[in-house]
Amino acid sequence: MPDTVTGPRPDAFFPELLMWHAARTPNKPAVVHTDGSRLEPGGQPAYASVGFADFAHDVAACASGLRRRGVCRGTRTALLVPPGADLMTLVYAMMHIGAVPVVADPGMGLSRMLNCFQRVGIEAVIAVPRAHALRLLRPRAFAGVRSLITVGRQDGRALRELTALGPDRPLLRPLERGPDDLALIGYTTGSTGPAKPVELTVRMARGMARGIEEGHYTAAMESTLVTVPLMGVLDLAAGRTVVVPKMNMGKVSSADPALLTDAIQRFSVNAMFASPALLGPLQAHLSATGARVPSLRLVFSGGAPVQPELLGALRAVLPEEARVYSTYGATEALPVTLVESREALSGLAAGPAAGWGVCVGRPAPGIAVRTVAVDDGPLSTWSPELPVGPGEMGEIVVSGDAVSPRYFRAPDADALHKIQDGERRWHRTGDIGWLDEGGHLWFCGRKSHRVRTADGDLHTVRCENVFNAHPHVARTALVGIGPHGRQRPVLCVELAPRTDPSEWPRIERELLRLGEDNPMTKPITAFLPHPAFPVDIRHNAKIRRELLAGWAERQLTESRRPTPTDLALRTLPLLGWAYLAAYPLLPYHTRALTALWWLDVSLSVGVHALQIPAALRAEQERASGRRPVTTAGLTMLFGATWWRRRGRKRGAAG
Repeated sequence: MPDTVTGPRPDAFFPELLMWHAARTPNKPAVVHTDGSRLEPGGQPAYASVGFADFAHDVAACASGLRRRGVCRGTRTALLVPPGADLMTLVYAMMHIGAVPVVADPGMGLSRMLNCFQRVGIEAVIAVPRAHALRLLRPRAFAGVRSLITVGRQDGRALRELTALGPDRPLLRPLERGPDDLALIGYTTGSTGPAKPVELTVRMARGMARGIEEGHYTAAMESTLVTVPLMGVLDLAAGRTVVVPKMNMGKVSSADPALLTDAIQRFSVNAMFASPALLGPLQAHLSATGARVPSLRLVFSGGAPVQPELLGALRAVLPEEARVYSTYGATEALPVTLVESREALSGLAAGPAAGWGVCVGRPAPGIAVRTVAVDDGPLSTWSPELPVGPGEMGEIVVSGDAVSPRYFRAPDADALHKIQDGERRWHRTGDIGWLDEGGHLWFCGRKSHRVRTADGDLHTVRCENVFNAHPHVARTALVGIGPHGRQRPVLCVELAPRTDPSEWPRIERELLRLGEDNPMTKPITAFLPHPAFPVDIRHNAKIRRELLAGWAERQLTESRRPTPTDLALRTLPLLGWAYLAAYPLLPYHTRALTALWWLDVSLSVGVHALQIPAALRAEQERASGRRPVTTAGLTMLFGATWWRRRGRKRGAAG
């Protein structure tokens, strides 16, 4: 560590900033994380912490260990480590030596994730033991790998062996990086098309940090609750204490709000970033229990539009001086715009129900935002005729340091999503919206999700918010059935909790009248109740309308009653289960009956259990909303007979 504390270089990258904070505030906690499965006497999770000096030392030692294991500048490295303190240590260690982390969400599906690794050409893998087994599933995805590194569980000891490979002090200083050097490759979720490899350069990372810092934080904020690993990386570079709560960051909607509240209270957390899927349950918990979080001064959210109702509900349970932001962005550009709750709840709050879309605020520091005429083809060169005027619907395009300049080795994706403007490059977000006279951006839905009827396009978010105003509706999703240009609009409806399903006919009539009152939504006359919308993997909030479209078409065009053949096939596994139960009661047992019983056991138990993963995948693609435990139970009972035959029939019909 340096002996004197001087200010960091103006163009210092994150590892150098971490070293500077370690010299300036060596004993300040850098990372507070759960201490394995250990519990406090009261039953709450136990936490451990590491100071900035020790964390920076661990990072430098880990970086040296990585170099000894063949990971060096430019090495594209797949990181398959659970989110938490160890992951942040590894990310900083890789940036320390100029290696390039490759990050893809496992939730996109193992096959798609392995495709991502294969396309990028990973050269090293750092993973927990069970993740290394993936090499057996797709050897070609790991063909170029020359370094395999195993770390253990998320218990604070996982990196001990790796860091022990690093030499004793003095440790290597962070590698100086140029603005165009590749810092990370992050994949889009692929929820609206193939997942794309996004180049995150040093310039982009600094731009992201600047936009988030200047747009949200104040100097008095010293600690933050991390529910997304990337935010923890940025917070450490800013010198804030990062608190990693007990939660599965891959399934944020399942996080226990009581545990989050405990972490905020116990460590006097000042700020947090979270998906709306997490903030909703947290707000409900604070409201129901009366728990207070007086230290929390900043909440900002992204991943999906934050509805005014949630912003208002959060304001009611947070300190009066707290600021609540809705932040709009993408993997390729973050943040793009932001709006504080007080402004969003003023005159802008009436916009969603009126069909204006959702106001996502004004451009973040360092970002330029325009809207251009909607076009599904490439736009290679910027021209003055491209932008549309205020109030006109168009595709949202953005430019600035926080915007990724390109995709990694994906010229086709660059052609569709990048527009060259001299030395400047604009990114096409694929979102539809409009700019008002005050400079606010209104988000109206994805370009690929628009419903293209004979009378013009219907934009999802604009239309859905008109119907979301119904008191018995939790949320809606507009989808189109049929060929583009002649699509029939269908509204899928998730009912509010504790709504009696028998009330659906009345609710449907009221939704029809609600739509007729607005010229934009008048063409929507088909409504379908759905138990639970499929959502994206990263934020558990974006509705996967492409899956719902297939489900809606099947609901409207096919009989949902099983055919006589279906019923006959399902009878066979039921007879098998009956024989399993009846065998011990038989008055005599022959070798043939015993052999038949063991064959029945292998089919009814073993084979049916092996079919559960395929059934879960099929149900996800069919977007039926059925709970996984129900799907598993039906598969154990009927095997593949309850879904596979019907799936082939429906696929042919579609």
